[in-house]
Amino acid sequence: MMLTRRQGLAAGAALLAAPRIPLAQSRERPFRFVVNVGLQNLDPISSPSFVTRNFGYLVFDNLVGMDMKGGYRPQMLQGWDVSADRLTWTFRLRPGLAFHDGAPVTSEDVVASLKRWGARDSIGRRLMAATAELTTAGSDGFVLRLSRPYGGVIEALGKPSVHTPFIMPARIASATPPTQPVREIMGSGPFVFLRDQWIPGERTFFRKNERYVPRDEPADGLAGGKVPKVERVEMITMPDIALRAASLQQGEVDYLEYAPVDNLPLFRRDRNIVISEASGIAEMLYGVSINHYQPPFDKVLVRRAVQQCLDRREILAGAGFAELGRPDCASMFMCGTPFETNRGSEPIADPSLDRARALLREAGYNNERVVLLHPLDSALLNPFGLVLIDRLKRAGFNLDVQGSDWSSIAQRWVQRQPLDQGGWSLVPVVYTGFDMSDPLSNMGVGFNCTNNQPWGYCDAEMTTLIERFEAEGDPARRKELAGELNRVAIAQATFPIAGQFRAPAAWRRELRGVIDFGFPVVWNLERGGR
Repeated sequence: MMLTRRQGLAAGAALLAAPRIPLAQSRERPFRFVVNVGLQNLDPISSPSFVTRNFGYLVFDNLVGMDMKGGYRPQMLQGWDVSADRLTWTFRLRPGLAFHDGAPVTSEDVVASLKRWGARDSIGRRLMAATAELTTAGSDGFVLRLSRPYGGVIEALGKPSVHTPFIMPARIASATPPTQPVREIMGSGPFVFLRDQWIPGERTFFRKNERYVPRDEPADGLAGGKVPKVERVEMITMPDIALRAASLQQGEVDYLEYAPVDNLPLFRRDRNIVISEASGIAEMLYGVSINHYQPPFDKVLVRRAVQQCLDRREILAGAGFAELGRPDCASMFMCGTPFETNRGSEPIADPSLDRARALLREAGYNNERVVLLHPLDSALLNPFGLVLIDRLKRAGFNLDVQGSDWSSIAQRWVQRQPLDQGGWSLVPVVYTGFDMSDPLSNMGVGFNCTNNQPWGYCDAEMTTLIERFEAEGDPARRKELAGELNRVAIAQATFPIAGQFRAPAAWRRELRGVIDFGFPVVWNLERGGR
């Protein structure tokens, strides 16, 4: 049921009342930001969700940070030295790093964290496969010795999104398999998680980390000085889109991770609201996660039929992103990023339901049940899912649509059970350029033959190309290889893409120091005048 404006504001006031944290003065009230879906899993290594990544950037810290230009800069590190043959990398931690319990961050913690991350993440697994040994060198140094050339060591350590190689204590990282959530949240980042106040799926509370020692240089994207300037932070979930918009307009929340597209014209006329202009790597890409293990999607022709259902113009318009979308973009690696390419994209340049039906006939599709998990609580995925469902049905797929909240779907998504035991066939998903622009983290390329995610694609030609891409250090040659990887991924329909777009954040104008970089960056901001 749609709320009236007055009902929405009243509900927002009730929702945002926080009796556990009295608000003495306006300047002391928490910074409140609204995320797209509820936070259930707190471990950024075991969870594939953006909301957990957002949580991770408040609580944890990472070795290398990405700046606004896409460059990689030392974060927890003082720097690094590389041998002449580029096979030995020596790193040194900067002084003053401490976990929230006061324990110093040591090289042992770093090595244990990287090994856990490297057993889970797509890039991490590839880096570890090229590693002869990863060892400590005193309490504040560690050494990475490669067994073969690997061209993206710093890019791997600075991976900005799922799964980000955050650092946690060795006693936690070493004791927990990477597919299982850690039981204790202990980071060294700019904010401290208040677990006793956490309401799973609804509200998450943080306080400023008084022990945090930021870098001296100014904040720049995810790099530079992470100065926590607000005393308290609340991360909130609001499933009702109208309520999100009303709460921002009334100043009951400070920041929306995703501004409702229907409200953008209203926001633009409101002098108290700023709308994000982040683009390029900060843009997003719709896609369809396919379970290659489950028939009928073990057949490439059936997967190609899904590709032909993805009319990017119709999907982006249906989701409200007609003016903010790039329907002509058919690059697996995102348009406007260094590896943008159209090599091999001809089959999806002009998708057609008639071709989808023909492919199903050619594949011998016999009306097998297809379980599609539809995220009902996501402002981004619910409208995409509705268009996707309609087009798949029109093409002739026998859909069993199972709607649920994203947190529940995410738990099913990483499992491999048969359909009659809670398994799945298709999931509409969305990723940022931080995930998709690098071939080694791209959902349709980077997980090839890794067997560490449920979608399970494995192509021999792609394996050879990835090995060459990994070892290559020349940027021009890496771009050529990315074009070949794009061609193979589309031919094999590993991860059908469904439209690139800009999903802007929005925030109150009185906020100063906001880093407009595609997802919530909470350090460096403070309240000021209008």
